[in-house]
Amino acid sequence: TPTPVAGLRAVRVLQSYRSSLGSWYRHYAGYDPLFTWWAKQPFEEADGALGLYLSTLRVRVVGWPEGGEEPIVGDPIGADGMAADLTREMMPYTPAELIALANEEFAWCEEEMLKASRELGFGEDWKAALEHVKTLHAEPGGQPAIVMMLAHEAIDFIEERGLVTVPPLAKEVWRLEMMSPARQRVSPFFLGGEVIRVSFPTDEMTHDEKRMSMRGNNTHFSRATVHHELIPGHHLQGFMTDRYNSHRDLFGTPFWTEGWALYWEMLLWDLGFPSTPEDRVGMLFWRMHRAARIIFSLSFHLEEMTPDEAIAFLVDRVGHEPANATAEVRRSFNGSYSPLYQAAYMLGGLQIRSLHRELVGGGRMTDREFHDTILQGGSMPIEMVRARLLSAAPGRGFRASWRFYGDPM
Repeated sequence: TPTPVAGLRAVRVLQSYRSSLGSWYRHYAGYDPLFTWWAKQPFEEADGALGLYLSTLRVRVVGWPEGGEEPIVGDPIGADGMAADLTREMMPYTPAELIALANEEFAWCEEEMLKASRELGFGEDWKAALEHVKTLHAEPGGQPAIVMMLAHEAIDFIEERGLVTVPPLAKEVWRLEMMSPARQRVSPFFLGGEVIRVSFPTDEMTHDEKRMSMRGNNTHFSRATVHHELIPGHHLQGFMTDRYNSHRDLFGTPFWTEGWALYWEMLLWDLGFPSTPEDRVGMLFWRMHRAARIIFSLSFHLEEMTPDEAIAFLVDRVGHEPANATAEVRRSFNGSYSPLYQAAYMLGGLQIRSLHRELVGGGRMTDREFHDTILQGGSMPIEMVRARLLSAAPGRGFRASWRFYGDPM
């Protein structure tokens, strides 16, 4: 009996074949009279048969009825696939070591959560403090104004400290769009770049969906995500890579793209950006979330955790709203992102933080020099960023060896 995973693989292959066949047919149909004369009926029969087969696979094997919500099936790559992906990303750690690393980071977050919880009067119950912070959200329709305020707050903070060059045009050209209810089922928070896409309730949602969207995008959670998506995060990143060494987009990796934005969350924490315990809870929630992503995504691809277990992990250990946890796991495993993508946020951020301590902490570069050089260098594995900044070209037969976190086990 075929499994849902095998069925989903077959559905994706057939969708690709059907799309290619349709593209080929439409290229000639109506323009070449002889082609249309002979091919119209066979094409329609073939397309219909493929559609029927696709529908049968989706419903009977994958468990995905027409018009229904896509199930979270996923397609684990296994230990060998994980090892190959880590080698390609120049990551000299085993999956077990990376999970141990994530557990260390998670434990640090819990300790800091307890400190903030005590300041807020919730004692040792940091989840009660988290619940309190979730209630501090904008009213329906009010989130765009909050995003604008938070964006300018982050820009002012980094410019006052001379941390990175922010071209005046970069501050002017970003835009804001609201996400549809359907898209929020996959991306329940923010997406960013030149356009920051914001999740917040719409009139088409159920009452429970509206409440969870507001709670999950409260002001203090959002304070930690707006700068991740805009400046100094993805928008500034994209602005600079469009203008410097754009050929290096060929070497794009989430460890550079997402690692950069996550690194700034760490640096801003160290510099005192979260000025209240509520702000610290908001930033810590996301840091716990990134550590949890390493744990559940690697465990899933090693076939040690199911999607349902991953959802429960996010709800129980991190404090996610159930709908948001489900959307997060669906986003991670629906095939839109590479297997290591979710782990790359914190791992890439830790790599850049280690490099910052080596070069800026060691007095070899200023903050601005360090950050500008990374942005202008373009996307590449972080070990190659290190080689570039150290002027240490890799030799023949290079193998990744930079243990940026020491030995986590």
